[in-house]
Amino acid sequence: MRILVQKFGGTSLSTPEARQRVIHHIRRELEQGYRLAVVVSAMGRRGEPYATDTLLEWTANNGNALPSREQDLLLCCGEIISATTLCSLLQAEGIASTVFTGAQAGFKTDGHHGNARILDVKPDRVREALENNQVAIVTGFQGQTENGDFTTLGRGGSDTSATALGTALRAEMVDIYTDVNGILTADPRVVEDAKPLSVVSYAEICNMAHHGAKVIHPRAVEIAMQARVPVRVRSTFSDEEGTLVTHPECFNQVQDGIVDRYVTGIAYVSNVTQITVEAQEGAVDLQLHVFKAMAHNQISVDFINVTPSGAVYTVFDTDAPKALEVLHDMGYAPKSLSGCAKVSVIGGGINGVPGIMAHIVEALTKQEIQILQSADSNTTIWVLVRKEDMVRALRALHAKFELHR
Repeated sequence: MRILVQKFGGTSLSTPEARQRVIHHIRRELEQGYRLAVVVSAMGRRGEPYATDTLLEWTANNGNALPSREQDLLLCCGEIISATTLCSLLQAEGIASTVFTGAQAGFKTDGHHGNARILDVKPDRVREALENNQVAIVTGFQGQTENGDFTTLGRGGSDTSATALGTALRAEMVDIYTDVNGILTADPRVVEDAKPLSVVSYAEICNMAHHGAKVIHPRAVEIAMQARVPVRVRSTFSDEEGTLVTHPECFNQVQDGIVDRYVTGIAYVSNVTQITVEAQEGAVDLQLHVFKAMAHNQISVDFINVTPSGAVYTVFDTDAPKALEVLHDMGYAPKSLSGCAKVSVIGGGINGVPGIMAHIVEALTKQEIQILQSADSNTTIWVLVRKEDMVRALRALHAKFELHR
């Protein structure tokens, strides 16, 4: 069988017109000879009746005391409503289909309710439906523990469901349908001349997702990368191919050919606070105490620079008061700078290329933007700037690396 997995997000299912576009994409691929497994999210976004955030608000307004196990049971309802709605519409169009919950589709997870990890996927019933020429509609975002409890996979869980199912079914491709036409070089709301990318590597999109781009969840990409399953990020509201995510050695199979580029895109995370903690003379264990204290208080840290004299790192602005309180209680005198933004320059061609950092510094210096902190990896260089400088920094770097071309 030629198997294709399609995943449709909440906005793709939120209106009658959008649902007709979903049916169009399903019918088109069936006519191409594919057997289809369709993974769905809950319909709509916050405020719409069946959206995940709406269900969470419902519990908050009705006691706000629902245990995590029972909360997962409630949240699974959103995807079930989406899946059964789509099934009814397909049946009315003469397209045979059947619905599977995450558990029925073979998703086994650990017991970490609200953010469960997939342990195994055995999609025997899904495969049987495909063999019988039925569209298998699978509820994304959910699974089941060994003892039969419903679990949810956390933010981006439907993306993760789709690539894990594609891997288990040995699908030719996983198509992630969203409300944007693929992956762009930058956020088009900030950088007006951001350009769509025809192809990116798994590593590049993982870094873009980790550092602010919200088109696809990094957990989903990592699963696809390990199994070498190609992923396309496409728009529900267009028939264009979108962006192919694959290994670099497969780039020459893409119609646009190989693009010789050092930098693929620019991403950002705003509303972070920089914290600096200096060690007293002779102290060698400051970093151990500081980061253990952050972990103990469930404070996520990022952009970490450790030196013999201390540590510099960032936390979200919302976590900063608690982080500073913890440090003061430990006897430290931390310095903080709130209202910062982390800007990331991402590209598989960065590693080993002289001059990339020089270009970054030059572009920001010309705009009189101060770099507060920097770090790098094989595929990413990060700089911390003040939030009020973020938009100018993004536009300057996008222009410097000619990503609009």
